[in-house]
Amino acid sequence: MANHANAMNKVKILVVGDSGVGKSSLVHLICHGQCLSNSSWTIGCSVEVRVHEYREGTPSQRPYFVELWDVGGSNSHKNARHVFYNPVHGIILVHDLTNRKSQQNLRRWLSEILLREGGGTKSRIPLVDDFDAEQFGGFSQLPVFVVGTKQEQVAEFRTSGRVRSSSIADECAADEITVNTLDQRSLAPGSSNAVRLSRFFDKVIERQQTTTSRTDGGFSYLERENPMFRRNKATSSFVVTG
Repeated sequence: MANHANAMNKVKILVVGDSGVGKSSLVHLICHGQCLSNSSWTIGCSVEVRVHEYREGTPSQRPYFVELWDVGGSNSHKNARHVFYNPVHGIILVHDLTNRKSQQNLRRWLSEILLREGGGTKSRIPLVDDFDAEQFGGFSQLPVFVVGTKQEQVAEFRTSGRVRSSSIADECAADEITVNTLDQRSLAPGSSNAVRLSRFFDKVIERQQTTTSRTDGGFSYLERENPMFRRNKATSSFVVTG
């Protein structure tokens, strides 16, 4: 019973985005409340853990281990990183506010996870070139959070105090924050950013509590959540039914 409770008291969140956007610095700031002094390229995946108080301040409050899986963004590992995607309870999409291409590529990251998260040989087949909000309607219950980094380098933020939200956040109905990972005040306890992040963690935990095993039949997240999408196992191609 104790082992079962321990297994349930943790959730897995993927942190993805292009190389160099600051994923490792962000994860370190989230988990340790301090800035990462010497950041290096992530090869494969790095995992950090944060203890989060679920529904803090309510009778339902209890601690959860939040595992943040920082997945390396190098294209050279694109065909192998699907092994980190199963299971997944939430996704943090990270982009560089000074690099518009990194924001546009979040669609590819999202589609890669949703269609390849099932793992196995079939998942290595290129499935889609881009994210389509209507096509991916079946994923809507999987919590997504968008983070724009390098806030300190954005002239728009320095002059107006805010940055225009990314289209991917709008399409996913996801919350979004902008941070300076070189300033720990970006996620200071009680700040707007910290409150939004805490709210996201609560959503991830609630989602995990209401779902069963994510290993059904080797199917991807999208296939399991939306019965209109099913893979033809003989050809490994996708078909749309209904």
